[in-house]
Amino acid sequence: MGTMARTYEHPGEHAHPDPIRLLAVRDSPLSVDEVFAAVSDDAAGGTALFVGTVRDHDGGADVAALGYTAHPTAEAELRRVAEKVAADFPVRALAAVHRTGQLAIGDLAVVVAVSCPHRAEAFDACRRLIDDLKHEVPIWKHQQFTNGTEEWVGA
Repeated sequence: MGTMARTYEHPGEHAHPDPIRLLAVRDSPLSVDEVFAAVSDDAAGGTALFVGTVRDHDGGADVAALGYTAHPTAEAELRRVAEKVAADFPVRALAAVHRTGQLAIGDLAVVVAVSCPHRAEAFDACRRLIDDLKHEVPIWKHQQFTNGTEEWVGA
């Protein structure tokens, strides 16, 4: 089986003037409902949502505590990433929020969603949004493990 190249047509005159509906880096709990509501759009046939949660292990070690720290430019970088995704895909609506501060196992760390005319482009745009957010937005994870070790991720 080969891979399919996808070409996206932009919706043109029917597009919302600004498809970026919600962007935030915040130290308060995140809401899937808030993000999902932000990307609601009558012209969207597909909405893809990704929720990243704090897990109890990483790299074979049990996680005891975890915190996220953001650089002061994190929201500006998040906007740059979102604008690029909105430019590269036929995005009707886009939202992304990332948590900072101390989080507990099971807490929501990041929630992103994208609405597009069709499901394939919504999946692709959502994947690009979360991947670029994780690689390009200066937010660092500090993990403390039950064995007494710790590590910074993304720093």
